[in-house]
Amino acid sequence: MRVDSHASAGYRVPPYYDSMIAKLIVHGSSREDALARMRLALSEMQVEGIATNLPLHREILRDAGFAQGGVDIHHLERWLKERSAA
Repeated sequence: MRVDSHASAGYRVPPYYDSMIAKLIVHGSSREDALARMRLALSEMQVEGIATNLPLHREILRDAGFAQGGVDIHHLERWLKERSAA
């Protein structure tokens, strides 16, 4: 697991910031292993002081279609639409 970011303790995010404050990277011996590592990393990750999309990423990793890997670039859009209709 690796976190790439320019932010650190005490960093003040400017009001007009790029939405990518940090990038979480994992790898594994298989997709299943990498997804398990990412789930663990996301469950332990904490960011304070600003709103993040960590809860969204945690939910996406529970999506069967995403876990199988057979998704296209519109998968997230469809997934969000289905989720909001429920």
